[in-house]
Amino acid sequence: MRLGTALVLSAPSGAGKTTLVHRLLREFPDFGFSISCTTRAPRKGEVDGRDYHFLTRERFAQMRSEGGFAEWAEVHGNFYGTPLAPLQETLARGQDVLLDVDVQGAAQLKLSLPHAATVFILPPSLEELERRLRSRGTDSEEVIATRLGNAKREIAEARWFDSVLVNDNLDRAYESLRALYLAATLKTALNRAAIDDLLHARG
Repeated sequence: MRLGTALVLSAPSGAGKTTLVHRLLREFPDFGFSISCTTRAPRKGEVDGRDYHFLTRERFAQMRSEGGFAEWAEVHGNFYGTPLAPLQETLARGQDVLLDVDVQGAAQLKLSLPHAATVFILPPSLEELERRLRSRGTDSEEVIATRLGNAKREIAEARWFDSVLVNDNLDRAYESLRALYLAATLKTALNRAAIDDLLHARG
């Protein structure tokens, strides 16, 4: 049995990552799901242990100091983190996990999960990215300007990802992402048990 693959995806807002993720999950519905921890208060309808693990700031800080997170970040004054132990257990069972994170989270995951496959999704151009953001019709000029500024900083970080794909055509981008995922499951580090089984099998 092989170990599970951690597929880590990052992209600037408007690059089409969410659409690609949904399409990947439709074709491969057996991806493991990681429940994040957060220090923010539960919103209406949210359930502890289903939507998030809701923690006090003290408990979150304790887990962080003990190395209990695969990645963590502070967002709008609250802390969010991916607990490491459940993630490792899922991967050890041979189940693949899809992680949709920002570039900071991806950098941390590269350290905590050395065999993770990191993929950065690029827009075809900054002009096209701006067009996509404006076509949503939901953001103010100020928000669009902020998102574009963030996008430039995030794209600069794409150099250290394992793979980069350009979403200039959704079908073509999906085929590339699908191929990257399937190739990642074939990494030698995840398949050593299969090699050992063959070597120790009775001939």
